[in-house]
Amino acid sequence: MRSIFARHAALIALTLAAAPLEPVLAAAANAQYSDDEVAKAASEFFSTGAKDLSDVLAKVLKEKGHPVAIIRGEEAGGALGVGVRYGRGELIFKGAPGRKVYWQGPSIGFDAGANAVKAFILVYDLPTADALFKRFPGVEGSLYFVGGFGVNYLQRDGVALAPVRFGVGWRQGISLSYINFSRTLRYNPL
Repeated sequence: MRSIFARHAALIALTLAAAPLEPVLAAAANAQYSDDEVAKAASEFFSTGAKDLSDVLAKVLKEKGHPVAIIRGEEAGGALGVGVRYGRGELIFKGAPGRKVYWQGPSIGFDAGANAVKAFILVYDLPTADALFKRFPGVEGSLYFVGGFGVNYLQRDGVALAPVRFGVGWRQGISLSYINFSRTLRYNPL
């Protein structure tokens, strides 16, 4: 009797382990992060409880509402009229396991300098994790000195992203750009 139970338990465990994560992630996409959850996650990620961070998050949450997912990661970029940006991080739906994501993208405009930042991206209306893997166009005005928080909005097909960035370097200007999300690291920013 015990061996029958053990075989059934092993079969169930193998079946569950082989089940795709996408239905779990799709269900998690319906859950939203509260204001307090966003503030706590951002504060822990940036290792600061700075008033500037609170002000930026309050602005985004007031304008966009509660996100369905968060991306925590790092990015680096540089420009002299034409620029590039590369990043990597983890896409996290509330109540679901994280998923590695990468992003890259070009920019063109009146933009100069280089920066390395931590990126905390609030994600809105993302139906599934797979819906993230495309280009999100935007206009970015930035001014990074030794440090400081910045935010801009990117949107495509009803999905909105609000990257909150904090880092070091000097990058100043305004540019047209897009971020292209991918499942694997890519060196081609296009």
